[in-house]
Amino acid sequence: MKTNSTEQRSKLAATKRGGGAALVYETIRDEILELTLAPGSPLDESSLAARFAMSRSPIREALVKLAAKGLVRTLANRSTIVAPIDLIEFPKFVAALDYAQRIVTRLAALHRSDADLDEMTKAAERYNAECKSGNPLRMSEANKHFHMCIAKAGGNPYLAEFYGKMLDEGRRILHMHYARRHGEQDPFPLNSEHFDMIEAIQRKDEKKADQLAHEHTRMLHGKLVEFMRVNYLDDLEDDQ
Repeated sequence: MKTNSTEQRSKLAATKRGGGAALVYETIRDEILELTLAPGSPLDESSLAARFAMSRSPIREALVKLAAKGLVRTLANRSTIVAPIDLIEFPKFVAALDYAQRIVTRLAALHRSDADLDEMTKAAERYNAECKSGNPLRMSEANKHFHMCIAKAGGNPYLAEFYGKMLDEGRRILHMHYARRHGEQDPFPLNSEHFDMIEAIQRKDEKKADQLAHEHTRMLHGKLVEFMRVNYLDDLEDDQ
């Protein structure tokens, strides 16, 4: 893990408590999503406080927020680790993601506003722009932002919160997939599926929106399962 320079540490030390917690949260979150911090890695409050030149209070606040996102886990002895990636349970994760994605997309078709459609379109365009950049972290963030625009349009904050947590938990695997494809010829073709979903939502076609959301999940599931079979777990079973 890289440490900050003296100048950076001085700036961090001058950061207000709330801003400090936000900085720690964003830094650790990105390192988890980029797999710089490996699944299962310990996160010691004292070491993090020294690294960021802060007291333990903002460190603890950031870890609580990361736990709420499903990115870290507090053990029985009150120590904290980066949440493991359970590849064996991956098909069950995708099944839950599929149900969540379908229901928020159906709700968006029923309740969307013109402003919601505008946000979705901008988010889909942003994702395609990030595909050209080829940066895995920015791509996974743009993908999440697009789908959360749909969840927001559905008007149910409880479902949107659950769906957002599912997307966060899946971003590390998505990052591995993106990183593996980086360098291939045309590794990230522009995504027309996002715009197809927007069109169905715009028409308030609930059934079509549901179908497209399901197909979108299945497409992603197929790519990630194949990726993990080749790179991590040869006997991973697709039980969907």
